[in-house]
Amino acid sequence: MMRGLRILAVGALAAPLLAGCVIYDSEAGENVSVNVSRRDGPPAEAIREARFADGALVARVDSNGCTQASDFEVSIADNDPTEITLRRTKQDLCKALVPDGVELRWTYAELGLEPGTPARIVNPLK
Repeated sequence: MMRGLRILAVGALAAPLLAGCVIYDSEAGENVSVNVSRRDGPPAEAIREARFADGALVARVDSNGCTQASDFEVSIADNDPTEITLRRTKQDLCKALVPDGVELRWTYAELGLEPGTPARIVNPLK
C-alpha cells in the first residue's frame, strides 16, 4: 500500500517537469510553440527562449563566451507543425561571464523551410 502511494506521489511530482507548452507569438504573426518534453537520442539543449523573427529562428542559449550557431545540430521533423530540435555538438570551454547567454539565428533557408512554415521548438526551457 505504501509503495503504491510513493509511486503515485513521484508520478504526480514528475508530471509537470516532463510535459508543458509555452507559446511565443512574434510581431510578424508567426507562432512558435516550445514543447517541453524529453526525446530519445542525444539530449536537446535547454534554451532560455526561442522565437521566429525577420525570417529566422532566434534562440537564446547559455554561453561561456564562445557559443556560435555552428556549435549546434538542428534537427527538423516533418510533422504538423514542423518540429525543430537544437542539440549542442561542441562545448563552449571559454571562461567569459555571459549571464544573459547569447542569441543564435538560423534563417528559414538554412533550416530548409519555406518562410512562414508553422513550426515549434522541441527543447526544454531553462
